[in-house]
Amino acid sequence: MTRTDNRPAESLRPLSIEWDVQPGALASLMIRMGGTHVLCAVSVEEKVPPFLVGQGKGWITAEYGMLPAATSTRYRRESLGGRSGRTLEIQRLIGRSLRMMVDLAEIGERTLRVDCDVINADGGTRTASITGGALALGRALARLNEDGRLGALPAILPVAAISAGVVDGHVLLDLDYREDSGAAVDANFVMASDGRWIEIQTTAEGAPFATEDFQELTRLAEKGCAELFALWQD
Repeated sequence: MTRTDNRPAESLRPLSIEWDVQPGALASLMIRMGGTHVLCAVSVEEKVPPFLVGQGKGWITAEYGMLPAATSTRYRRESLGGRSGRTLEIQRLIGRSLRMMVDLAEIGERTLRVDCDVINADGGTRTASITGGALALGRALARLNEDGRLGALPAILPVAAISAGVVDGHVLLDLDYREDSGAAVDANFVMASDGRWIEIQTTAEGAPFATEDFQELTRLAEKGCAELFALWQD
């Protein structure tokens, strides 16, 4: 099949990272994957949620939002009407994924809050948020160490995420909105850099899918995440 941008089935969309776009954050970046652009910023609070007080552990959490003009029709500003179930699900996914990156006992009793704000949405906003948020979190931890607020830089396990799906009988990597909205199978994969999976969300939208389709989706996701981990070398 011919994709929207004529790229091969196994290819990522054009990808770029712009660092330090918000000087007030501990670390920040803009991740662009095709037409999806997400601003990821990390802030630090020298306290933890009540359920962690006195345990000697830190906390990593995320907030996700989409700006009103991020989509072709205006997206309701959720701060005025409460967060939707979709938003809550996505930010919990981001938080779960990012907490896999580090031993929370090694960051002290502080909270690292990762804000992911979608500037433009063209599919894959949650996976772009995880990939960008992980990169920003890695730099934030390095800066805490440089500032002397950590006794030592903790071991960091890079994390990345990508979408895949079955569209018109073809298994495709990194779906844009048009592909995603017409997908018979929609999947999101979160992977650690050592090859272990953190989360896999795979849903049949039209009809049940075969094991062979799932295996091909997984293969493409592994390939895509391997390319995303190269960003950690920059």
